Amino acid sequence: MILNNFRNKTVIVTGHTGFKGSWLSQWLVLLGANVIGVSSTVPSKPSHYELINLKKNIINKKIDVVNLKALIKIFTDYKPDYVFHLAGQALVKDSYLDPVKTWHTNTIGTLNILESLRKLKKNCIVVLITSDKSYKNIEIKRGYKENDILGGYDPYSASKAGAELAIQSHIKSFFPKEKTNTLICVARAGNVIGGGDWSNYRLIPDCIKSWTTNKKVTLRSPNSTRPWQHVLEAIWGYLLLASKMKKNKKLHGEVFNFGPINTNNYSVLEVVKTMKKNWEKVSWTVPISKKKSFYESSLLKINSNKSKKIIKWKCILTFSETMQMVVNWYKTNDTNSKNIYKTTINQIKDYEKLIKIRGIK
Repeated sequence: MILNNFRNKTVIVTGHTGFKGSWLSQWLVLLGANVIGVSSTVPSKPSHYELINLKKNIINKKIDVVNLKALIKIFTDYKPDYVFHLAGQALVKDSYLDPVKTWHTNTIGTLNILESLRKLKKNCIVVLITSDKSYKNIEIKRGYKENDILGGYDPYSASKAGAELAIQSHIKSFFPKEKTNTLICVARAGNVIGGGDWSNYRLIPDCIKSWTTNKKVTLRSPNSTRPWQHVLEAIWGYLLLASKMKKNKKLHGEVFNFGPINTNNYSVLEVVKTMKKNWEKVSWTVPISKKKSFYESSLLKINSNKSKKIIKWKCILTFSETMQMVVNWYKTNDTNSKNIYKTTINQIKDYEKLIKIRGIK
C-alpha cells in the first residue's frame, strides 16, 4: 500500500544518472511514477543508468543543480508531487582535488532546490538526501544520532554539513510548519553498496574493476569498518519516509538516519572474504601500511533508532544476503551485460517481496 502512493505521481529525482539515483528512478518507474530526472552528466563509465537504458522510461533533463534559473523552470513546468534530491559531488578524494566545485554542487545546489520549491503553488513532498558524513566525526562507537553536531574535516563532509544548515534555515524561514504546503525531510544514509556502482575510490567498484580484468585488488584500509547496506535498503527508507510524510505533516523538518544496527558493522577485509564465497574471481592483497595522501575516517557509525521507531524502517537484508546480491549483479554484468536490466528489475521485485515478509508492520 505504501509503494502505491507513487503511482501516476510526478516525481523529480536529481542525480538520477548516479548510482543511487538510477536505482531509485528505476524503482519509481516500476511503481508507476512519472519520473523527471535532473543531472548535468553521467558520473561514471560504465554506469548503471546507461546499462539499464533508464532514459527511455523517464524524462531526462541535462541540468546542473547550480543553475538556479534552469532548475526553477523544471519545477514550475512539471509541478512535482514528490522530489528526491540526490545530486552532488559524492567523493571525499575529489573534494580535495576540487573543493570549490564540491561546495557549489553540494551546498549551493541544495540551496537552489530549496529556492525552486519556493516557486511551487501546490503540495509537494521532499526528501533531501545528504550523508552520514554530515556529522562531525570524532569516531565514537555508539553511532551518531540525528541531533549530534554536524561538521567535517574534508571538503565533502563539510559541504554536506553546510547543505544541512541551508536546509534548516530555509525550513524555518520559508516553509514554517503551520503554513507550508511543501513538506521537507532530510535523509542520511550509511555506506551504500550494490550493483552498478563504478565510482572512483570506493571499495566495491575498485574491487570489480580489478577482478573483471583478472587482477588482485589492493586493500588500502583492510580493518576500516563501515555500516554496509544494500542500495535498496536506503532507497526503501527514502520511499517510506516520503509516504509517511504524506500522512503526517508533523514529520516536516525532521532528519532521519538510515543504516544497519551497530552490531552489523563489518571490516573491508570481511567484505571481500564474503564476496569470495560467491565469486571465484575475488582476490586481494594487503600492502605494507603507509601514510594516506588524504584524510579518511576509519570508524563511522550512525544510529537509526529514530527511523525504526517513527517511520517503522529497518534493514531487512542480512550481511550475507547483501553481499550475494552485489556479487550476483556484477557477475551477471561481467558475463552478459545484456541481461543486467532484468537483473536490476528482479532484485527490486525480490526486495519488495521481502518488505512484505520482514518489514516492520
